[in-house]
Amino acid sequence: MFYRLSGVHHTRYSQTRQLWPIPADRWQVGILLVLALAAPLYMSQLYLSSYMLPWLIFSTATLSLTLLMGMAGQLHFGFAAVMAIGAYTSIHLTRFGVPLELALLCAGLMSAVIGCLFGAAALRVKGLYLVMATLAMQFLVDWVIVNVTAISGGAVATLQTPKVRFLFVPLESLAARYYLALAWMVVVTLLILNIKRTSLGRALVAVRDKDFAAAVIGVNIFRYKLLAFFVSSFLGGVTGAILAFCFYKAVTPSQFNFDVTIQLVAMALVGGLGSVIGGFLGAGFVLLVPIVLLNLIAWLAGTGWLSISTSMMAHIPLMLYGAMIIGFLLFEPLGLAKIYDNARKYLLVWPFRHTQS
Repeated sequence: MFYRLSGVHHTRYSQTRQLWPIPADRWQVGILLVLALAAPLYMSQLYLSSYMLPWLIFSTATLSLTLLMGMAGQLHFGFAAVMAIGAYTSIHLTRFGVPLELALLCAGLMSAVIGCLFGAAALRVKGLYLVMATLAMQFLVDWVIVNVTAISGGAVATLQTPKVRFLFVPLESLAARYYLALAWMVVVTLLILNIKRTSLGRALVAVRDKDFAAAVIGVNIFRYKLLAFFVSSFLGGVTGAILAFCFYKAVTPSQFNFDVTIQLVAMALVGGLGSVIGGFLGAGFVLLVPIVLLNLIAWLAGTGWLSISTSMMAHIPLMLYGAMIIGFLLFEPLGLAKIYDNARKYLLVWPFRHTQS
């Protein structure tokens, strides 16, 4: 069995502190990275643009939200608005001739500043009251984008992304846009993994578990809550700009409405709050499972195994999708990441029955 701890002896502290101290984990990460880099070579244009690219971008957005909801314990139901601020900021800046590298940075900063203004409510309220504050951000930003024509052009207007270059590479081809999204995903993933090991990550976890107890032991609640909103909103703003330039290519206000926020929260919850791999699993589940179910039912209906109307066929995947979410909440509330963690712990000690590692 390849997933064994036997023979793994660390003789330096640096070896123990590395991100993946077990060789099997490093092999898995390396193989996945090679497959991701080679995806344009073996994957068709349709699958690359319709499945792989949105999965990468929404996984990155879920990781950005995980930093706030999973690590700091702050509820946020306006994250699509954060991404919208980043998307529209970057498009307008590049239209004025600002390089995309600088536009992405400004998009993140604009989202972080506005996100902090609404996140400041977290200093006085929590739980459902914080949900209401972030909901207000979502609806207020939606209203501004729709009604201020200088930003979006109107409720049904479409804003095209201009032709840009990133590090002197034009983002015209699908492969270039895919590699930009992949690079940003790797940066955010490594950032979240390292934050969890720092004093910042431990302070955020302390705030999440018991904020008043964290204050007693010297954690500055004001500073760390605002810092969590700032970093999460910055990452969300840049991800929104990446989404506009690499996937949508033309944005409308409806692409960042409340439904997208619900999708992002569902990705974080189904994947597993506070887990990095849960961000990828949750995004894949929410984005790809409905498509797979729809294709499966269409195939069964086409072969005669299932006789249903067209309207009913459109609703069955949604019903199955909802039933699967309820099943997860009933049997594994900690999400897909916990299922992966249980399987990994079992393989670490196999053939013994102990599951503690």
